[in-house]
Amino acid sequence: MAPKLHFAASEGKLAQASRAELAARYGDVPIEEADVIVALGGDGFMLQTLHASQDLPAAVYGMNRGTVGFLMNEYSEDGLVERVEAAELAVINPLRMRAECVDGECHEALAINEVALLRAGSQAAKLAIAVDGRLRMPELVCDGVIVATPAGSTAYNYSAHGPILPIGADILALTPIAAFRPRRWRGALLPKRAKVRIDVLDPEKRPVMADADGRPAGNVLSVEVETATDIEHRVLFDPGHGLEERLIREQFV
Repeated sequence: MAPKLHFAASEGKLAQASRAELAARYGDVPIEEADVIVALGGDGFMLQTLHASQDLPAAVYGMNRGTVGFLMNEYSEDGLVERVEAAELAVINPLRMRAECVDGECHEALAINEVALLRAGSQAAKLAIAVDGRLRMPELVCDGVIVATPAGSTAYNYSAHGPILPIGADILALTPIAAFRPRRWRGALLPKRAKVRIDVLDPEKRPVMADADGRPAGNVLSVEVETATDIEHRVLFDPGHGLEERLIREQFV
């Protein structure tokens, strides 16, 4: 029996037109009844779709109707059912962020790509970093710091000169953004189950915001980050074009 498909699209005209064509050709069941969710857009929309469907049993198969499309498959209207049936599965655990703010509020969010702390004022941030309860960096003066998953290592993390991580690696990348002191610190690789705590040392003079896949928390005092091993995102890729291959290929361009 052919898989039941639900089509979701970003707000772009191209994505919306593609959705209409594909839904008419292959049928479009309600998302709760779908075996596979076909996401049409770019990487941002793929992340949005994964977050929105994390409590559903359906896997997500993306086709690029956006810009970069690192998490997406090549778009084609033909042979979609056969492509979905032959697709390779990648399972991704997101990061769980817990941020305490100056105003006393606590923000929690999940991030498939990364959790980033960013300076929110004119001066560099001053941060202290602890891993599994042990202080590892008493003071980092920088524009920010990123905790990235393997799936997100080619995104903001890579732009900040962080390492590309194989998708099957049980590690996280901890990458500074424009580190001023220690000037030569390039970051660290941490076990997947590590618990990272980042404290803002001078929040009034040097305010810092936190961001988890576009979900912001303003003026934070501290941020705790760990892998949400209880949550699994199931992503489908065409054979030979999965995340493992893409991560390797990205390092030779």
